[in-house]
Amino acid sequence: MANTRTSRKIAIVGVGGVGMGCAYSILNQGLVDEMALIDVAGDKADGEARDLMDGVTYAPENCKVYHGDYSDCKDAQMVIITAGINQKPGQSRLELVGTNAKIMRSIVKEVMGSGFDGNLVIVSNPVDVLTYVAWDESGLPQNRVIGTGTSLDSTRLRMQLSNKTGVDAHDISAYIVGEHGDSEQPLWSQATIGGKPLMDWIEDGDEGVIKKDELEDIRKTVRDAAYYIIDRKKITNWGIGLSTARLVRAILENEHAILTTSAYFNGEYGLKDIYTGIPAIVGENGVERIVEMHITDEEMAGLHKSASELKEVLDSVREK
Repeated sequence: MANTRTSRKIAIVGVGGVGMGCAYSILNQGLVDEMALIDVAGDKADGEARDLMDGVTYAPENCKVYHGDYSDCKDAQMVIITAGINQKPGQSRLELVGTNAKIMRSIVKEVMGSGFDGNLVIVSNPVDVLTYVAWDESGLPQNRVIGTGTSLDSTRLRMQLSNKTGVDAHDISAYIVGEHGDSEQPLWSQATIGGKPLMDWIEDGDEGVIKKDELEDIRKTVRDAAYYIIDRKKITNWGIGLSTARLVRAILENEHAILTTSAYFNGEYGLKDIYTGIPAIVGENGVERIVEMHITDEEMAGLHKSASELKEVLDSVREK
């Protein structure tokens, strides 16, 4: 039967390692029909587009990939922003904020100047602060500006739990909330393996399950994963590319999926006027709503501490 879906067009701003990790993942999953690559380095964007087009017949769906400009954002369903300076070995994501906030504002001005009226997806770091900056600059509704948040951290957590227990990561549900960075908070109380709470597995002493005193080591491994990778290859791009593709799928296919995105808080968990990572229902209009869970007092304190640190950084880059 012929494919009858309507055209799906996205634009990706920034064709460095992260931008191309996103582009490659999205193309390989057949999520879009048209993809414009935008970058100040025009020759590189043109080369990357031609390189992808050389293999497009091996992708699940036909897709037109090309070097575009900001005018291509006008009729795009989604614009993904990955541009900015990269995290260096030993550098925290929050240290990138000054330069990348200026870059973000200039990009969003150009995007919105095209007449764009879709969903804005932010990948650039520090993603929580920059998602707020992008929303503030764009004038779009809060729900339609969405960051990748702790989606990558959460899948890293699932993989660590899988490695410890031997259970397929697809049968594990686990969330990291708060900053995509050093102050992130795992929600151990909400983690399940095959539907059974993680803490019940530990208390029941199920064979092969992790011990409670191993949770802190897992948290640190997940928190420091980017540092480990950057120290060895100077960048993280494939994991975040796949995480972004997952978010793109949820939006374009109106999945109403629960993903740990950087979403705007308006009183949920006692937090207001901030973007940070949290499980949220995601569909064609971005974040439909934040999912409020009955987390422990310790987890709530960790989330608030992370949000407080982000607000301090955000205050330093707010336009007066």
